[in-house]
Amino acid sequence: MPALSAPPASDERPTAEPGRREDGTHLGRRPAPPARILLRSPKDPFTVVSPEDAFRHNLIGTNAGNLVFLQATWKILGLPGTSLTADGLHVHPRRADEINERFDAYVLPLANALRPSFEDTLLQLTALIRRLRIPVVVLGVGAQGTLAGDMERLRPIERCVRAFVAAVLDHGPSIGVRGELTLDYLRGLGFRDVEAIGCPSMFLDGPRLRVAKRVPELTPASTIAINVSPYVGAMGSVVAEHVERYPRLVYVAQDLDTLGRLLWGESAAAGADACAMPVHVSHPLFTERRVRFYVEPWPWIEGLRGMDFVFGTRIHGNIAALLAGTPAFVLAHDSRTLELARYFGIPHRILRDDGTRIDAARLYEEADYSSLNEGHAARFEAFTAYLRAHGLTTVFADGDGGRAFDERVARTAFPGAVGGEACRRHGWLASTTGRARHRIHRAVRSARVRRLRVAALRLLDAAGPDGDRAG
Repeated sequence: MPALSAPPASDERPTAEPGRREDGTHLGRRPAPPARILLRSPKDPFTVVSPEDAFRHNLIGTNAGNLVFLQATWKILGLPGTSLTADGLHVHPRRADEINERFDAYVLPLANALRPSFEDTLLQLTALIRRLRIPVVVLGVGAQGTLAGDMERLRPIERCVRAFVAAVLDHGPSIGVRGELTLDYLRGLGFRDVEAIGCPSMFLDGPRLRVAKRVPELTPASTIAINVSPYVGAMGSVVAEHVERYPRLVYVAQDLDTLGRLLWGESAAAGADACAMPVHVSHPLFTERRVRFYVEPWPWIEGLRGMDFVFGTRIHGNIAALLAGTPAFVLAHDSRTLELARYFGIPHRILRDDGTRIDAARLYEEADYSSLNEGHAARFEAFTAYLRAHGLTTVFADGDGGRAFDERVARTAFPGAVGGEACRRHGWLASTTGRARHRIHRAVRSARVRRLRVAALRLLDAAGPDGDRAG
C-alpha cells in the first residue's frame, strides 16, 4: 500500500478527503456485516485472571478505566454468529497479512489516544492499518488538551495524528471521536469526515440508562466513593478533607501503580515522601483499608451500585457508577474528561488549583441528571448510526439486547475488589519480587524509553512499509 499523504496545513482543501481515493471510495467497504472482528482489547471478557496476573501482564492497559469501554464494546458487538477476538493490545505491522486473512474488520475502541505519551502506539497502529485490506473502525478517540480546548501541546505529534487519521479514513467512511473538542481539533487539521459519538462505555446497556438520587442529601454517614488521578495535585486537599469528613468514604483506584502497592506493598523508603495524595501505603486511605481496586468492570459496577454517591477526576470511574444507576459527578481537569462530561450531560465542575473548597454534599445537591437521562436515547442512536455506516450492527438492534452476555457475566466468578487485607498479604519473597517487577514496568513506561521508541518508529515509518526509504 502506498504511503498516505497528510492533509495540507494551509486553508486549501484537498481534492479528496485525507486518506481517501479520488473517486470517493475507501479500502475495506464490504456489503455484509463482518462475522470475524478483531477487537483492540487485552483479553476476552470471560478469560478470568487473578489480580496478580492482571498486574504482571498489565491487562488493564495501565488504567482500569480502559476495561469499562473495552468490555462494553464486546457486549455491544457480540451478535450471534459474530466472532470477536482480542488483539492483546499487541500492535505490529508484520501481523497485517494474518489479520487480513483471519478477520473481516478491525475495531479500535480508544480513549485519549491523541496525546504525546501515546505517540509510539499511534505510529505502530498507523503502520499496521496502512497494510490492512479490511475495514478499520475507531470508537471514541479523544485528543488531550487543556480545559479551554487548546491543543498546542499536540503540535509535536501533529504529523503522527494526521497520518493515523488518514490511515483510518482510508479504511472507512469516517472516524468517531469522543466529543466536540476532538472534533474541532481534527477538522482544524483538514479532516471533514469526523463524527462525535461519545464513548462505548455509556452504551453498555444500549438505549437504557437512568440515574436518580436515592437519598435526599449526603451526611457523614453516607457511602461515598472517590476516584483520583494521582497526577492531579489539586485533588490532594479534596482527598484529605473528605477522608476526615466522611468515615465511610472509600477510594476506588484505577492506576497500575496503586494495584502494585495493594498487592506487594512498598519499601519503607518509598513511603518516606508522604504527601496528601493517596500514592503511598502510609496514606490514611491505605492504613484504614479504604482503598479498592477492580481488575474487571463487572464487580466494579456492582460494587458502586450500593453507594450513595461517586465523584472525582476519573471519567470512567464515574461512568462505572452511572452504569450502576448511582449518581456521579466529574471534576474535569482537562479536555478529555470535560468533553465526555459535556457530550453525555454528566454533572461536572471545572477543577482548579486555586484553593476552592469542594464538598461532596454540595456536589450531590447541585447535580442534575435530566440531560443525561433525557438525551441518552438520541446519543445511542447517533452511536449506532455511526456503526451502521461502517457495516456494523449491535445486539440491541439485531440480537437479544445483550441478555445472553449479561447472563454469562452473572455466572462467571470474577475476582472481587483488591483492598484492605490484600495490602502486603504476600510473603517477603513474593512481595520483593512483585516490587521489582513493578519498578521494571515503570522503567519501561518512562518518558526516556518512550522517546527512544518513538525515534525508532519514526525512522521505520520514514523507510516505508517495505523498509525502503520513501522518496
